Amino acid sequence: MQYIKITFSNTTQDITDYLIAILSGEGYEGFEEAEDQLFSFISLQDFNKAILDVIANENGLQYEIEVIPEQNWNQLWESEFQPVIVDDFCTIRAGFHDIEVTTPFDIVITPKMSFGTGHHATTMLMMQMMRQMQLKGASVLDFGAGTGILAILAEMLGAGHITAIDIDPWPVENAKENIARNHCGNIEVFQGSLEDIPVVKEDIILANINRHILLKYMPDLFTRLKPGGKLLLSGLLTDDKDIIKTSAIGNGFRFLEVKEMNNWIALLFEA
Repeated sequence: MQYIKITFSNTTQDITDYLIAILSGEGYEGFEEAEDQLFSFISLQDFNKAILDVIANENGLQYEIEVIPEQNWNQLWESEFQPVIVDDFCTIRAGFHDIEVTTPFDIVITPKMSFGTGHHATTMLMMQMMRQMQLKGASVLDFGAGTGILAILAEMLGAGHITAIDIDPWPVENAKENIARNHCGNIEVFQGSLEDIPVVKEDIILANINRHILLKYMPDLFTRLKPGGKLLLSGLLTDDKDIIKTSAIGNGFRFLEVKEMNNWIALLFEA
């Protein structure tokens, strides 16, 4: 499968955050940030130049298009991906990164086209809030698993069993590779959405997706949590806070906490 790489130049942080939010809803599967630039990736079959032109024109942006054959992705990624250190808590890196790891947790990934390298604020927010949660022995559902990075961290934090699910085959394949690379044994990966897996009462649900999907599945998320179970959400801009809180509370959740970074938020609820 061939992919399209879109390079936006002269971007601010606000524009970058906006583009990631908008493009995620248009089928773009991967993003990498650089100084004053954003690299976005989408499969050739899903690429729609007309939609891209509208988004670019509305924001006064220029972009370049490059066709990336699937077999060249790793080489491209290796040239651009830098290690990420989340506070003094966790390092996210690739196998080729020759660095001294000083954090207690060390996650090695090869993200390919999957979202979740740790660079984006939503992933960092999820990991920071997971640090404060009681995961030891917990059953966890990672809804929209991407690279599997959150499922991997959940196991490292002591979760007893993790179900990771993503609707696209590419992230599912990638998550399995990353889970094996990190020697995880308590994670099951499935392709599909919530309705495709049995209803099991979980202790914790992690969902770093987008507002549209979270609103659609909010009743199901409540159904799948034990009383007192925790729901941690991100993939959300600050403007999404009120509508997500209203939906969650309307479906039986109790709001606990919000954390913000670069105009993105993570929200914690209790069933």
